[in-house]
Amino acid sequence: SGHVQLPPPQNVTLMSKAFDMILSWSPGEGSPPDVTYTVRYESQERMGKWMKVPHCKNVHRTSCNLTCVLPNLFVKVRARVKAVLGRLQSPWVDSQFKEYYLDVELAPPVLSVNVEENLIHVNASFPLATCVEIFSWMYDLNLWEAGSEDKKQYEGNFRKNTVTIDATALQGNYCLSARSSFQSIDFKHSEFSQPVCVLLNQKG
Repeated sequence: SGHVQLPPPQNVTLMSKAFDMILSWSPGEGSPPDVTYTVRYESQERMGKWMKVPHCKNVHRTSCNLTCVLPNLFVKVRARVKAVLGRLQSPWVDSQFKEYYLDVELAPPVLSVNVEENLIHVNASFPLATCVEIFSWMYDLNLWEAGSEDKKQYEGNFRKNTVTIDATALQGNYCLSARSSFQSIDFKHSEFSQPVCVLLNQKG
């Protein structure tokens, strides 16, 4: 057709990472360096209706966070991306379908640990986009004496709840670590967070 086309993006993948739903791709082979990308998505509720994503129009990066544009976190969606340069465009390349609720991948929470008197107060903060705070994210907490394999477990705490542990009988260096958990069709967990260690009841 004599119409010069840009190489289409490659490895177009819709994936969940750290509570987000992200479309990622790599430049087509032989793409000019200043090429930009435009993304759209389609939900199984409205097949054939490709919706624009304002924050992923003519962008230089090779990923697009779709978490908070998804109209329904319980419906499968897919996304597509094309390369654009001036008046040149590549063909669209489509991802596979994913559903946030089923396919979400978790990240470990970040612990904040506060010791007062003989109590340890533990809060977990989650790297969540506002639009997915509605789900009942939970966390499991482990407490153990540094160097020991014997872990005390506090399971199924709601995201915003503080866990308070009586440390009266504990002395020495104790460590805490947590993982996010989520009940969809089956139970999911993140990895455990990096341990946070505190010194308890040191006789001065």
